[in-house]
Amino acid sequence: MRLPTRLTAPAPGWAAEADVVIVGSGVAGLTTALQIARQSTLRVLLVTKDVLAAGSTRWAQGGIAAALGAGDSPDAHFADTIVAGAGLCDEAAVRLLVREGPAAVRDLVGIGARFDRAGGGQLSLTREGGHHQDRIAHAGGDATGAEIERALVARVLDARTIEVIEHALVLDLLLNPAGAVAGVTLHVMGEGQRDGVGAVRAGVVVLATGGIGQVYSATTNPSVSTGDGVAAALRAGATVRDLEFVQFHPTVAYLGARSLGQQPLVSEAVRGEGAFLVDDDGNRFMLGQHELADLAPRDVVAKAIRRRMDESGAGHVWLDARAFGAEKWRVRFPTIYATLLSHGIDPVRDLIPVVPAAHYASGGIRTDLNGASDVPGLYACGEAACTGVHGANRLASNSLLEGLVFGRRIAEHVVARGTVPPVPLDERARVGGAIDHGQRARVQALMARHAGVLREEKGLDAAARELADIMDSPAAQGETENWETTNVITVASALVAAAHLREETRGSHWRSDYPRTDDEHWQGHIDTVLTPDGRLVPELHR
Repeated sequence: MRLPTRLTAPAPGWAAEADVVIVGSGVAGLTTALQIARQSTLRVLLVTKDVLAAGSTRWAQGGIAAALGAGDSPDAHFADTIVAGAGLCDEAAVRLLVREGPAAVRDLVGIGARFDRAGGGQLSLTREGGHHQDRIAHAGGDATGAEIERALVARVLDARTIEVIEHALVLDLLLNPAGAVAGVTLHVMGEGQRDGVGAVRAGVVVLATGGIGQVYSATTNPSVSTGDGVAAALRAGATVRDLEFVQFHPTVAYLGARSLGQQPLVSEAVRGEGAFLVDDDGNRFMLGQHELADLAPRDVVAKAIRRRMDESGAGHVWLDARAFGAEKWRVRFPTIYATLLSHGIDPVRDLIPVVPAAHYASGGIRTDLNGASDVPGLYACGEAACTGVHGANRLASNSLLEGLVFGRRIAEHVVARGTVPPVPLDERARVGGAIDHGQRARVQALMARHAGVLREEKGLDAAARELADIMDSPAAQGETENWETTNVITVASALVAAAHLREETRGSHWRSDYPRTDDEHWQGHIDTVLTPDGRLVPELHR
């Protein structure tokens, strides 16, 4: 199979320049932009695929984890993160996260984020799966992401050195003859003079494009999460690390077998407040599975649910939160409560049908502790990046914190680096391509079937063959849905290749044909690159 090393697109019809281009407007992209503006006069162009506040951050319900409470400490947060990461966390990255995290959250409060408070005025903290302390700060009950997004967007819009382009899809990275970043190509819809395909020259590009959930047929991710940043980085020669570690959220509302795309999330914080899982017979099947029972790390809970579903033949299990009462649902979880009611589920009286669904990518573009990739001038942050903090399985509510902490670190590094003068572009031809968007549902279905919560060699082989068959289909015209589909199949192919190579069960990667043996051979990372002729090469690095 050969993947395209650039997207088929018309020649740029407009051009612009900036010192820094940031692609993505979730917590990672907004934080990076705002911190650069605070520390310098560098010209920042913030590019977002939809409107400024439409990324994954606003869907984050549970909260943001940090050692902010009495009796808690960065060391305790570190320990929980390391355990959840199943032996593959970068300890230096985790120490940065937990030590710099509390100050980053306090700074967020300082710019106007309104977190929920307890009776004495201190932050109201709760607990989620894998945490041994109450350290999850939340806002609006279950609308933490939306509140963080609101606060950051307001400050970004006030910054004079940040320009925003909405409704813009990143296509490819521009490179110079030495292989360093020289800018990006974009497709913009409805922005006046900047309409259609254009090129932005810049010596620094930050990819903060969010997740890859739309690679699967059912996900908690919004429709914009088609892996655009990861795919563009691969085409530019960057290394992608640990894509096989896709976290499936264990409690997503089950709306029927025909319900596809973004599905309603029932936050882990609901279990943190005392809800529990039961099967059709009312058995609490998480008891005895883990010391934390229903609050075990997400991979443990998702696998237990999948096993129980396979054993019973049921299409879902149940979440019992009836003991909360109506008042607690309305105050603590108003968004989830309203969403469930809209689908005919009253959690005050009814059990909630739940299943696992694709939720979070622990892997992504490989970066160092400053967010820099192995392509000079290219940085990555948030879910698009693999900083090393999550290892094989992200600890609940560490993702918003990662965007804050590493967005700040990227900003410091970029400001210290200063402006990079424009340089000539590398005009060498690369293999172009675009896949018809009609193939997307086929890709998503085979990924759900063969590369979901449970995986084995036969299924992964079948997925690889079918992806290759799709790649051999007639090329499509360059347009948004076809470019997105090309990104989806690029990421899916890299994920399948990595999952096939890792012959063990670890964290959120469960190979039913290779139960976990703690073999030191696999105590390493799968790094994948796309060669100039379009071949994916995954390798284990220990």
